[in-house]
Amino acid sequence: MEKTKVTLEDVKQAAVRIRPYVCRTPLLRESKMDRALGCQVYVKPEMLQVTGAFKIRGALSKILSLTQAERDKGIITSSSGNHGQACAYAGKVLGIHATVIVPEDTPKLKVDNARSMGADVILWDRAYTERWKKVHAEVEEHGYTIVHNYEDFDVMAGQGTIALEIMEDLADVETVLVPIGGGGLISGISTAIKETNPEIRVIGVQAEACCPYYLSRQNGERTRATVKQTLADGLACDWPGNNTYPIIEKYVDDIVTVSEEAIEEAVRMVANDAKLVAEPSACVGIAALQSGAVTTRPDEKVCVVLTSGNWGIEMIGRLLKGERVAGIF
Repeated sequence: MEKTKVTLEDVKQAAVRIRPYVCRTPLLRESKMDRALGCQVYVKPEMLQVTGAFKIRGALSKILSLTQAERDKGIITSSSGNHGQACAYAGKVLGIHATVIVPEDTPKLKVDNARSMGADVILWDRAYTERWKKVHAEVEEHGYTIVHNYEDFDVMAGQGTIALEIMEDLADVETVLVPIGGGGLISGISTAIKETNPEIRVIGVQAEACCPYYLSRQNGERTRATVKQTLADGLACDWPGNNTYPIIEKYVDDIVTVSEEAIEEAVRMVANDAKLVAEPSACVGIAALQSGAVTTRPDEKVCVVLTSGNWGIEMIGRLLKGERVAGIF
């Protein structure tokens, strides 16, 4: 039977499924950032996953839920990079053929990583709708099983396992900041948190350049956003998901946006103070605190989910030197 929602129990079951394959990332106390960010800072460094991003949790949660017949058909997805790499890795580990449709301007590192894990990578149009037309055409021809990067409830449940680990490691966490792209990550995390402890504040962060969930919250209805050039390519999304939007409206306390300049500075702070290499999409939570988009008490325990680190190291190097780096699309 097809799932119609995600629950705390789904997240707990996903944690059991994926445990043999994923890294239980540490919760790091980053006291050096406290004064600048105005709270007691903790970070969840998901760039330490084997694929360099949290996406492996959701991909494996879904793929391990498939029947043998579905696995035998092979899997397919469309992704700006990290979810594609996750599906490629899952396919390699589980012996399943994986095909990934990515935007033609996806950072080379992400494309190379997916191909190195045995996936067929097809470069296609940047436009979301055009890539998904290609996905469905491939399904029609080959019978692949789709692993959607954020609309699938099993994927959301896998991403929500991050929240279980945060709450186990920091039982008195007060606020959790989560980047929002398509919305699957924050859907899983907010479900796990709010169905465990409704008092924990969950805040979503989007780049100003692509912020449909922020606009939808402001307007009180699903609203399409114009996607502009941004460093946060992993958060590219112009329309709230059918399945993610209701969850986010139910469980996420606030949604804020951050500028490109704030994202740049956040990448520098994470590298300099936490000694972690994080891609710009991962750093929007830090940017929200640093820019004042989210206000906190000095004694408030705040966890920022650092989602990924798959960005060209030379590009991050330019940011660290204070150079301006052009965003994607």
